[in-house]
Amino acid sequence: MSETYSNGASKHYATTSRRAPTSGKATLLAIGKAFPGQLIPQECLVEGYIRDTKCDDDSIKEKLERLCKTTTVKTRYTVMSKEILDKYPELATEGSPTIRQRLEIANPAVVEMALKASMACINEWGGSVEDITHIVYVSSSEVRLPGGDLYLASQLGLRNDVGRVMLYFLGCYGGVTGLRVAKDIAENNPGSRVLLATSETTILGFRPPNKARPYDLVGAALFGDGAAAVIIGANPVAGKESPFMELNYSVQQFLPGTHDVINGQLTEEGINFKLGRDLPQKIEDNIQEFCSKLMSKAGLTDFNDLFWAVHPGGPAILNRLESKLKLNEEKLKCSRRALMDYGNASSNTIIYVLEYMRDELRRGGEEWGLALAFGPGITFEGILLRSL
Repeated sequence: MSETYSNGASKHYATTSRRAPTSGKATLLAIGKAFPGQLIPQECLVEGYIRDTKCDDDSIKEKLERLCKTTTVKTRYTVMSKEILDKYPELATEGSPTIRQRLEIANPAVVEMALKASMACINEWGGSVEDITHIVYVSSSEVRLPGGDLYLASQLGLRNDVGRVMLYFLGCYGGVTGLRVAKDIAENNPGSRVLLATSETTILGFRPPNKARPYDLVGAALFGDGAAAVIIGANPVAGKESPFMELNYSVQQFLPGTHDVINGQLTEEGINFKLGRDLPQKIEDNIQEFCSKLMSKAGLTDFNDLFWAVHPGGPAILNRLESKLKLNEEKLKCSRRALMDYGNASSNTIIYVLEYMRDELRRGGEEWGLALAFGPGITFEGILLRSL
């Protein structure tokens, strides 16, 4: 069996038996992704960031070097470039009111990436843009009216009666929220085909380092840019569509009293983030009960009987989850690989993880799995998945 991807490469797999999708349940039918032109190897990031921000503090440079090693990231893509900094030098100047300039860059950039990811996804799906009935667009990187959902729908040539949903500023759990919303649309609108597109850039948060804002360095060492897309629909057409994963059951919940653990404020200088040191512990303390709630829908009790697609917010979160649930080492391989290859690309990252997981499951594996993400709130998003 072979599969040809949007970049033209063909991957070959041993033939595996296919499971029949559950009637009426939403399935994933295709995946696409796209990235900006700047590819940054992690070993080059420190020198470039220190140069671009004109930082002459050796202690900051040393701290960033340590962070770049502990994140486990190897490569990332970024919209930010020398050409942008030459045009907008104020972006690297402390205290400059630059939200207008940032949005001039970010608004078109995220739609351009989302367009490329969506086109790759539609190409893999094999259907027509005329068959897309709904679009769910997720981004924490643009602010405008109308939103990127309309610009994306127009540039793709979707019907003007396409149902549009815009999900703004959800942060890292936005991709799983998008899957949940698309699932609900697909299952409640017979014959519908939903395009979910996510797109993110770190332009809004780029700024020179400041010892009063230690999280800025974490962001510089961890986050990346990109876009992703999936086509979702129930009751796939035999012989025309190739469902590979079923979205069986979904849950969202927030942890009361944790609103300030992940805090983001849009200011005249861009977006400022604060991340509580207790975030990994909060997730560890609550993850077992949350996962058990999802697993109970399939009568599952052993965490190692599932495949795991976890948003890689950072290595500490993955390590805590692995330890708490006593997962075998290979269970989070796809999450760790996505973090290594793309960094934390916010809402996009779970789709990058699912693409790697699709490749793994084609070689055989568990029937049931979980998609998980965590973000501001603290919000937990989870979906019980079934491999087809």
